Amino acid sequence: MDIQALQAFVAVAENGSFSRASETLFLTQPAVSKRIAQLEDELDTRLFDRIGRHVNLTEAGRALLPRARDILLALDDARRTLGNLSGRVSGPLHIATSHHIGLHRLPPVLRAYTARWPEVELDLQFMDSEQACQEVRRGERELGIVTLPVTPPEELETREIWPDPLCFVVGCEHPLANHGRIAAEDLIEHPAVLPARGTYTREVIEAAFAPRDLAIPVRLETNYLETIKMMVSVGLGWSVLPRSMLGGDLVAVEVAGMKLARRLGVVWHARRTLSNAAEAMLALLVEHATRR
Repeated sequence: MDIQALQAFVAVAENGSFSRASETLFLTQPAVSKRIAQLEDELDTRLFDRIGRHVNLTEAGRALLPRARDILLALDDARRTLGNLSGRVSGPLHIATSHHIGLHRLPPVLRAYTARWPEVELDLQFMDSEQACQEVRRGERELGIVTLPVTPPEELETREIWPDPLCFVVGCEHPLANHGRIAAEDLIEHPAVLPARGTYTREVIEAAFAPRDLAIPVRLETNYLETIKMMVSVGLGWSVLPRSMLGGDLVAVEVAGMKLARRLGVVWHARRTLSNAAEAMLALLVEHATRR
């Protein structure tokens, strides 16, 4: 079975499009179509239903996809293991990180890393922590430097690097700005601006309210903490933000019996061999963690 054909198959399946898959693989669309056709001929079965512009996996395609991913991951793992024998810290390192960590936590780590190991070709992509973890699970990224999941999937190893205490915040003109310590029941009398449902930070917030059986009146949702900070500062509602983001336009509000925090750190695939470049990044992150 041709490896390039499997790569094309996985790319089309994950992108849902031959054209987007061709961009991912840096091939022409006819070249991708040819590889898929060869694979379908070899397996004597159709892998995709092509209806207009829509491309969907057939039952056979859905059965093949996890196995094709496993084959490609095993091949990458073998290459990485052999490459590590040289002992050199070089080559590509594919990392994903969140915007908040990339802006507020990662710069000194990247500065030290590129100074120590200049032969590494860093590929750093910014995305939501949840997406980053998915890309690490699929083998598309070696490391994710992210808000750690509350309950990590079994495929992922995690290491906390930075504790991140959270606090309830309101704008300076908010009715609760000068109340000091309040009850959670008083807080939910006012609308909230929160991270989007399904994000790890939102899970931390909802877990804090769940035992009290209190519904949070959410006015607005967004994945970007800087945007939440702006909306809170102009009076659109209260929120929960990292304590490190407190500034002159925000006021911290203490809510009785509620101490929130999230964990920031690194994730990697539990069953994959890390490259020397990834091991060096992991060691540097742990070094920064021990300096706290």
